Amino acid sequence: MECISVFDMLKIGIGPSSSHTLGPWRAAEQWLAELKKANLFNQVESIQVDLYGSLSLTGKGHATDFAVMLGLTGANPETIPTENINQIIADIKSSNTLALNDEKTIDFNPSTAIVFNKKFLPFHANGLTFSTVINGKKHRSTFYSIGGGFVVKETKNNSKKNFEIKCSFPYPVDKGTELLEFCKTWNKSISEIVLENEKSIRSEDDIDFELKRIWDTMLESMYLGCHTQGKLPGGLNVQRRAFDMHENIKGTTPYNTPVEWIYSIRQTEVKFRQILKWVSCFALAVNEVNAALGRVVTAPTNGSAGVIPSVLMYYLVIENHDGNFEDIKRFLLVAGEIGSIFKKGATISAAMGGCQAEIGVSSAMAAGALCELLGGTPEQVLVASEIAMEHHLGLTCDPIGGLVQIPCIERNAMGAIKAINAAELALDTNPENVKVPLDKVVSTMWETAKDMSSKYKETSEGGLAVGVNLTDC
Repeated sequence: MECISVFDMLKIGIGPSSSHTLGPWRAAEQWLAELKKANLFNQVESIQVDLYGSLSLTGKGHATDFAVMLGLTGANPETIPTENINQIIADIKSSNTLALNDEKTIDFNPSTAIVFNKKFLPFHANGLTFSTVINGKKHRSTFYSIGGGFVVKETKNNSKKNFEIKCSFPYPVDKGTELLEFCKTWNKSISEIVLENEKSIRSEDDIDFELKRIWDTMLESMYLGCHTQGKLPGGLNVQRRAFDMHENIKGTTPYNTPVEWIYSIRQTEVKFRQILKWVSCFALAVNEVNAALGRVVTAPTNGSAGVIPSVLMYYLVIENHDGNFEDIKRFLLVAGEIGSIFKKGATISAAMGGCQAEIGVSSAMAAGALCELLGGTPEQVLVASEIAMEHHLGLTCDPIGGLVQIPCIERNAMGAIKAINAAELALDTNPENVKVPLDKVVSTMWETAKDMSSKYKETSEGGLAVGVNLTDC
């Protein structure tokens, strides 16, 4: 069985992409750790980084080069002040030097030290290689950013599909049927089963602390996105919309903090049209922050980071005004488990599976989690997840200009609305009458991913990415 924690599926990081930004950042950190372990770090005088496949084709738009440089400086994506990022990059470019792990300065000209290779490496679409020469000998390490911020190093044993670390949970789950069997045998909800697994590797206090940190980051990204005006960086001149949308639907109750903001929203009008606007506003807000190199939670990726927080916010401010941390905890536990099933059985990388692997999976995660909070049985939770993914199958990834902006930001709003609808449909469904189980839609998604043309897998070589004139943007 493959052990994937909720905290593997929900990570705090910097936008705009988990596979193209957070992954390469973490790969750089791993490479530095390798050098130190081999006692080679102090001998490094120069570095070359080669980007391959999707990392090369859409790397500029996803700030992959920025991420590599920031990782090499030793900065932590969970804690770095986001307002400092542009200055750090500007200093590297102007001086052609880099403070390696913030310990020693080396020559580093980004225009020549970071090489964009269009060819694909054999194991995964997102490959990068770090190289240095020490005492006349070249040292190379290749990593793959396999989606959601997961990174693996190339070895002879890498398979073409997945690279997982094996470990043991008391309730090991690879498929939905296994999860339901545990729920039935032990008469537990899905969130209870997942919590027991997490408690086998960390204390419940640590679990609560980390889940609260994740939720606080989600809430902060929604709050920041709803209160920030202007255009997004990158050259497309995309106007932020969450601010104006928020101004048009917010109430008159004053607030000064994100928590007070939640209570103020609860006082606003909740007609169907307003609900659609609020959910869309929350989703847009997160992904506008993400597109501006802000801090978000990969859920399960940065490109789909807005779906889960917006659906959870919907529950807290629209559906249940008495919602509390226990509800947030259950929601995130269920969402993480659903996401892990998709990761094990298919992929969460748009470079491997198109946008069905990002928005589709995030919508399925949110639908299942919401269904449990609304009183759904474990069987109905999986039905909700299946419905959400079923109606994202085949969704392509074709970002204009290689930026996580068009159509990515709006897709988060659409994925969130579909998740809510899927949860409601599942609650009115008798699971015994369901024709397509979750495991079938997972395997179908993977087959669809393998059949999909590479043009529609985060390469900006097909679809909207080539059908829109950038000069008109």
